[in-house]
Amino acid sequence: MICTLNMLLFGLCACPTGKLKGVVGSEGVMLPGVMVTNGYDCVTTDQNGYYELPFHPNTQYVYVTTPAGYLPQNQGSTPIYYQSIIGGQDTYDFVLVKNSKTDDKHLFFVQADVQLTKKAELKGYEKHLDDMKQYLKDNENGRDAFVLDCGDIVGNVLTLFTPYAKTSEKLGLPFYRAIGNHDMEYGVRSHEHSYSSFEKSFGPIYYSFNRGKAHYIVLNNCFYINRDYRYIGYIDERTLQWIENDLSYVPSDHLVFVVMHIPTSSTKKLEFNALLPDETSNAASLFKLLKGHDSHIITGHSHFNWNVIFNDKLMEHNTAAACGSWWKADICTDGTPAGYGIYEVDGNQLKWLYKGVGLSADHQYRAYPVGSSKQYPDDIIANVWNWDELWDVSWYENGKKMGKMIQFIGYDPLAETVCSDREKMEYDWITPTTTEHLFRATPKNKNAKIEIVVTDRFGHIYRQQVKTQNTL
Repeated sequence: MICTLNMLLFGLCACPTGKLKGVVGSEGVMLPGVMVTNGYDCVTTDQNGYYELPFHPNTQYVYVTTPAGYLPQNQGSTPIYYQSIIGGQDTYDFVLVKNSKTDDKHLFFVQADVQLTKKAELKGYEKHLDDMKQYLKDNENGRDAFVLDCGDIVGNVLTLFTPYAKTSEKLGLPFYRAIGNHDMEYGVRSHEHSYSSFEKSFGPIYYSFNRGKAHYIVLNNCFYINRDYRYIGYIDERTLQWIENDLSYVPSDHLVFVVMHIPTSSTKKLEFNALLPDETSNAASLFKLLKGHDSHIITGHSHFNWNVIFNDKLMEHNTAAACGSWWKADICTDGTPAGYGIYEVDGNQLKWLYKGVGLSADHQYRAYPVGSSKQYPDDIIANVWNWDELWDVSWYENGKKMGKMIQFIGYDPLAETVCSDREKMEYDWITPTTTEHLFRATPKNKNAKIEIVVTDRFGHIYRQQVKTQNTL
């Protein structure tokens, strides 16, 4: 077998037999039916837990898709489901840990855009983790739990990978991480070199794992194009082929989650002929692969919070930034509080919510009195940050239901106020952004008792009385 130049340079010469092989087991028992991959090919272990893969000249890792009921070993907060291929070695065995909890019911947190640029910001990240820890203490109920991180772990300061990972350990859960555009190396000659530091810290840039009747796929869709620091949202063919192979082993009645950094689309209809840094240019290719599965795409990058229902089997959840306004304020520029998603899986059923750090889980929107909005100064306003089209946003005046509030695109009043403090914001590019999860209504009497009642898609009801005066 011929070794490529890169393999010779980095000591990754072909294995002696031309194949990768090994066994997968747990507590001395060999495990059949476990998927193992070299990042190109996917195979499953036989009845004796044995697998055999072809050696691909560009392969750097061999790794397992952990089956339901089992977990990988952990190194701190990082799951070690992979092994680096070493020149001259062809055998790679894996020892999994039997999950002490029944994972048919499990809970996972979603965080995005921690975006650390200096060690001092770790204090804010610790507060974020403390909030998660308290929620877990109050609501875990013996369930298996883990964290999905949608990337932009750091803000181009790759030396902060290590302190970030160390700080993450305080939660006591495994973190499954996707690479973000600010986690890449810039100035390298090609896309393939842009993720080397991330892989050294956290492992392969795409992989999968199982919990109960749910299958999780973590991807890299940040495609570096080497124009200064430019990138587009794009999934390369190597990854698409691997997804197709991976999904061929997933039963049709299992939930599928796809975790990546850049959103696929902010609208139901994909933008025509798009080469975009903020959406996935070939999202249609991913959608086609997911067809037939009940699928949820989980992303970050935008620093906003929004949901898109593409069809009755495919939905995207874009998660607001953990860093809020880049650690300058505890709300994002669309008015969503800095926070995280909470997802509860029961078999193949799913419920979710978004929780702001320091706020009750019942705090699902912010209500503003008349005079708060420059756009609609005569209206009351509600910012319902985790809204989707199955929610209801209604209002009452003096106890009488007045109907549904009118949805509109605009600026969150508090975000406008916060971002106007230029000294606090530090960077001139931090400005309020428009959002479509705003609602308005014109009261007959602005001094009346006005209540906004929001009902989410799961039937949970949230009530807030609107103040009579603007205190922003």
